Amino acid sequence: MTHPAQWLALDGMLVVLAAWLAVGLAGIAALRRLAFVARVLFPIGGAFGIVLALLALSSVFGEAQVAVLALGLPGLPFHLRLDALAAFFLFVIGAVAAGVSAFAAGYFRTGEGTPPGLLCLEYHVFLASMVLVVLADDAYAFMVAWETMALASYFLVTANHRIAEVRAAGYVYLTIAHIGALAILLAFGVLQAQSGDYTFANLRAQSLSPFWAAAAFGLALLGFGAKAGLVPLHIWLPEAHPAAPSPVSALMSALMLKVAVYGMLRVAFDLLHAPQWWWGALLLALGLATALFGVIFASVQTEMKRLLAYSSIENIGLVFAGIGLALIFLAYRMAPMAALALTAALYHVAGHAFFKSLLFLSTGCVLHATAERNLGKLGGLIRNMPRVAWLTLVGVLASAGLPPLSGFVSEWLLLQSFLFAPGLPDSLLNMLIPVVAALIALVAALAGYTMVKFFGVIFLGQPREEKLVRAHDADRWERAGMVWLAAGCVVLGLAPVQFIAVIAPITQQLVGADLGAQLAGGGWLLVPTSAERASYGPAIFLLGVAASFALAFLIVRRFYHGRIRRAPAWDCGHPWQSARMQDTAEGFGQPVRQIFEPFFRMERELPSPFDASPRYRVTIEDHFWRWIYWPVVALAERIARLVGLMQQGRIGTYLLWSFLTLIATLLVVKR
Repeated sequence: MTHPAQWLALDGMLVVLAAWLAVGLAGIAALRRLAFVARVLFPIGGAFGIVLALLALSSVFGEAQVAVLALGLPGLPFHLRLDALAAFFLFVIGAVAAGVSAFAAGYFRTGEGTPPGLLCLEYHVFLASMVLVVLADDAYAFMVAWETMALASYFLVTANHRIAEVRAAGYVYLTIAHIGALAILLAFGVLQAQSGDYTFANLRAQSLSPFWAAAAFGLALLGFGAKAGLVPLHIWLPEAHPAAPSPVSALMSALMLKVAVYGMLRVAFDLLHAPQWWWGALLLALGLATALFGVIFASVQTEMKRLLAYSSIENIGLVFAGIGLALIFLAYRMAPMAALALTAALYHVAGHAFFKSLLFLSTGCVLHATAERNLGKLGGLIRNMPRVAWLTLVGVLASAGLPPLSGFVSEWLLLQSFLFAPGLPDSLLNMLIPVVAALIALVAALAGYTMVKFFGVIFLGQPREEKLVRAHDADRWERAGMVWLAAGCVVLGLAPVQFIAVIAPITQQLVGADLGAQLAGGGWLLVPTSAERASYGPAIFLLGVAASFALAFLIVRRFYHGRIRRAPAWDCGHPWQSARMQDTAEGFGQPVRQIFEPFFRMERELPSPFDASPRYRVTIEDHFWRWIYWPVVALAERIARLVGLMQQGRIGTYLLWSFLTLIATLLVVKR
């Protein structure tokens, strides 16, 4: 029997949703009162994020809850449903929103381009719309919430709208968002199978032919892939993230991309309940291509937030690769292996939400302290910003996939699902899966390389600019938000068995299996397949690392204390040491740029031997702009010019066009 408190969870979430909207409206009432908005309203919003996370965590293990809200058009109420899948994503939304909101309380200042009260409204509408997307149980409520989320995030991206580049980035994002929304709407149209009922309960009951099921899956992949940033629909991410304020970038990367993942899971595993193996193969190929593309571009970036944007593309690719593998296993009735692959994907959803939001917030601290986002002009900030540096290091290590933090667990589980998969009925898949596992290992290695560059160039070495010596550390609100997110990275890394138990009801709901049997006898030891094959003990690993450090410290103190002298580092005979001798961001990425040169469209500015001030510069661009998007833009401009010929400003010309249109209409009707 379900405990009565579980049935209150959905009502509590609706209260949180309404509270966020109320906080946003309070921001409008205090439009330009920065201190009130920042120090009162944003912390209140963060507190409701914690409430949402707790309610969602308590609902993962309960029965599905439903509700109908008398909103919207007559005869079209909002149907809501809270099940294990929705509860998991709501937990991620609430937990991350709490940390980002606390950080925002210390981050937002005057000069962001938008009045603080209006920014508060857009911010909390964005959070509330994501909650409503996850709770929606019919296509109408889903699309209303989806479009609200897109519009709110657009206004947040263009907060500093006086800058032309920011406006351009917002237009690109809004265009891709609406293309995706149209595809999702068409997918729902296919799923309802001319029944006229767009509730998800009716969509689940439909038995589509293989062709129409594939059409719905393809449209959903196009729509949710555009929002998630799958290649080649990724172009908005590297433009929108640098344009948006850092807390907004954190929410978009950590949460909005995951809402797109939720939508894909809802359609592929829930509404379409008979997946075909090639759906998974397509997702696997797209996810792997996206991950490899994202990490290669991230490794050669010289701007902080653009680097993190490409890193988010890489991580979303890994998530979709895991979902694709789960679909393949499910199509071949291999439910336990499907549960393992899906567990890896969901674990990475949560892990990435924490460490990537932490890294975006750290870039916000650096931007406020230095007014600089170019890696080539940073360095040595660990001296003036030690707290930010150490918290950033937690996110960097998690993003690099190093134990005992969250990134390692999810990537290790994903590799386990590839390496220990039993023989599939398809010989081609059996041959390709080890190759895919090797490519995922390459992606993980390049991700570690990128994170070393990110942290080392910003925080280590000597300052590359004089103004960096005046950099200041984060304030207490910013530190509180970063500590919260860093703690999430550590907890997910040290308690994988307990968190996989939270994921188990979701995999049971979607694929009919979970990892409960394997985890039952492991205690704190993570055994995803069997004890004979592979296991991982994060607590043991952490104790081993701590013991190694303690032993090294004792040896140095016992045997070398008093015999150590300090001297300048050897500088190869050069009498002066300066920041110009340090490896730059461009130099750090040069090996990757040379190895993967076909991935890039590069323009080089080479100096002449006779230049008084020689200058060398390399500009790296994305081929997809030239291959896909610029031709579309050129075609649209050409059509617009042709249509513009009709606008002569003469009433006689307009009457002529109206008369010709009327004649054409009559001819069509007559036929």
